[in-house]
Amino acid sequence: MATLPSCGFRRLNSLSWLQKVRKYSSCSASLSIEKNHSSSEEEESRMSISSTTSTRPSSFFPKKGQTLELVQKLKTISPHWDNVTAPCEYASDCGGCKTQNLSYEAQVRAKEQQVHELVIHVGKFSDNDPEFANVMKPIVPCDIQFNYRNKMEFSFGTQKWLPKDQVHEREDGVNGYALGLHAPGFFDKVLDVQKCLLQSEAANMVLAIVQDCWRDIELGLSPYDVHAHVGFLKHLMLRTGRDVKTGLPELMVNFVTSSYEPELLEPLVEKISSIPEVVSIVNNVNTSVGNTSVGEEEYILYGKSTITEILRGVTFQISANSFFQTNTHQAEVLYRLIEDCAGLRGDGSEIVLDLFCGTGTIGLTLARKVKHVYGYEVVPQAISDARRNAENNGIHNATFVQGDLNKISDSFGDQFPKPDIVISDPNRPGMHMKLIKFLLKLRAPRIIYVSCNPATCARDLDYLCHGVVEQNIKGCYKLKSLQPVDMFPHTPHIECVCLLELD
Repeated sequence: MATLPSCGFRRLNSLSWLQKVRKYSSCSASLSIEKNHSSSEEEESRMSISSTTSTRPSSFFPKKGQTLELVQKLKTISPHWDNVTAPCEYASDCGGCKTQNLSYEAQVRAKEQQVHELVIHVGKFSDNDPEFANVMKPIVPCDIQFNYRNKMEFSFGTQKWLPKDQVHEREDGVNGYALGLHAPGFFDKVLDVQKCLLQSEAANMVLAIVQDCWRDIELGLSPYDVHAHVGFLKHLMLRTGRDVKTGLPELMVNFVTSSYEPELLEPLVEKISSIPEVVSIVNNVNTSVGNTSVGEEEYILYGKSTITEILRGVTFQISANSFFQTNTHQAEVLYRLIEDCAGLRGDGSEIVLDLFCGTGTIGLTLARKVKHVYGYEVVPQAISDARRNAENNGIHNATFVQGDLNKISDSFGDQFPKPDIVISDPNRPGMHMKLIKFLLKLRAPRIIYVSCNPATCARDLDYLCHGVVEQNIKGCYKLKSLQPVDMFPHTPHIECVCLLELD
């Protein structure tokens, strides 16, 4: 069993080291080390690892397929200087907010450093370049670190997941039922949650009401069993928006069930609808054995079918299964940065190509200031929402087309005029090489790359700027700026807005 050499441990906190291991290796690693080491504990770890080292890898970073074994921390002699008490009682077990016990300043500092290192090591940009410091912008923190999510999905389960030290408290029957979040790494184990600090207060009021009564035997409700494929309640999805006229919060409650039996939900609907912020209660019916929250049929149980939200002056109708930026407050910041990167001339003459456009949020916020927006997205429902959002806002210079950008043909560029600006906002795997080649051939003056995964972002920036020697592909862009944005405090996720200009 290969171990890491002692020289690999620098006198920094172990969180930084662990992040590097996770970032640069795709190995199956067994990492049983805690992030809040004191310096003396780190020294013990170095000595223990050094003493068990039988082979020295040639590189600081582990190789694919290599297994690492680290000693476990025994106790904390003194807390880490960035250590804070996590305000959420579920923080150590939930896995949704993995860095709550790290000060927010340290969180954003680590995220900024992660992007910096990926751009150098994966993107192959040199920090010795005099322009590099001007290209790499400091991370934009999030002013709101809790109650920032406008969407949360909770699952019903037949048995509460409990930490090892509480297993003896396990109960059977209705008292053992769970409504909450999946335990990390388990699709069938649910941690019972009474309150989530990431969602709105109104959403927590709904969660509390459901938790208070859904186990009542007289209601006849049962959680769905993912193994036996029996049971009624699958998911509880809560979405928060804003009333366009008053600016007050409005809430959608979505019950995902295995069958359509509205009479079973009536008692819950009656209680929930008494909350003023609740303007919509829907029922998505998903008869499949899968764990998805999207139903084959949707029924309105109370109020309207959508809620609304406003982004940069554009009103969006949000249905139960619509995609929408999860952090509305920070999305305003993100979209402002995108518009700044666009560098619009002000005469409304630009053509914008909006790739991976989703429900059209980015393109529609720019549409009134440009000549035309052409948006492409693979999900048919998202395209329908984008077209509806354009119509509702009186925007007639936006065209949205359904299509798979990973399978574009040579004639793809014939479907629209040559764009002045390309906006690309791919999902975590980044852009397919077919799309990279197309963009290099298209040679639009400006590309704005919006990424939710700095690793694949850095890779694609390398291709667009430096090319791919092995495939005889030449890059033709220059990276002008890279702006990290913290969209999701207390999580490892990072958003980046990158501006590339034709070299």
